[in-house]
Amino acid sequence: LAGQKLLKEIKPSQLVGTIILVQIANTGSFLGRTPFLNPLDGKNLNRSFPGQEDGSITEQIANYISKKVIARSDYFVDMHSGDAPEDLFPYAAYYQNDNKEEISDKGKKMAVSMGFEHVVVFKTTGKDYIRKEFPSLYCSAEAFKQGKPAVDIECGRLGIVEEVSIKKIILAVQQLLKSLKMTEGTFSLNEQIKVINERSFISSNYTGIFYPNVRSGQHVEKGSSLGYITNFFGEKIDDIYADKSGVVLLILGTPPVKKGETLCVIGGLDLKE
Repeated sequence: LAGQKLLKEIKPSQLVGTIILVQIANTGSFLGRTPFLNPLDGKNLNRSFPGQEDGSITEQIANYISKKVIARSDYFVDMHSGDAPEDLFPYAAYYQNDNKEEISDKGKKMAVSMGFEHVVVFKTTGKDYIRKEFPSLYCSAEAFKQGKPAVDIECGRLGIVEEVSIKKIILAVQQLLKSLKMTEGTFSLNEQIKVINERSFISSNYTGIFYPNVRSGQHVEKGSSLGYITNFFGEKIDDIYADKSGVVLLILGTPPVKKGETLCVIGGLDLKE
């Protein structure tokens, strides 16, 4: 939805350079209302990069984006919202690698320019998916691997339309374009940015019903209650606690939960870098 509005907001006659805007990359998943997997082949697009030209439909989409979009780009932005079950807190993120200092620094400047209060650092040094011999899995990781400064926008939650989230994404892209001097105008940096260098992923040990006690954006202390899980008869089978202090970036916002599924993501807060 933000992509549709950006098409109207951006004036090609006032643009320096070219924008390639892919509004919906995975139409099968979108139309099928399946938040993680494409129902046509049962695969997750954002775990399929760089894809295969002769692979399944999801692998072909990943391959096309890798070769026809990412390869032609100088800067790359991957825009996400919380999947249908996810109560997501908005933030920008960038890829960092000790062996790719120049593009890491460019990505950091891109992320900071977008005006989000929180910026997450995707630390990739030593990660297999960033090595040439391994698949990159993630869309923006493929861009980073190809030598492009890469950032993510995470904004929107629970599969619902909220005008405040749409406006936040549009403003972020407009700010980024100004910072890259692709459009005219000045942009103001958010002086209250909080940097998140480490994230903790808390998974479920059971299949059942999840009752959250917190919402995204809340600050939690290590050991505090995040919620609990019951079986299908309403009997409590597990209590969920924060394993670190920080801000709740994501928490499962709908009742069903499967064993091994991510219940909550907590970001540890640092001062602005």
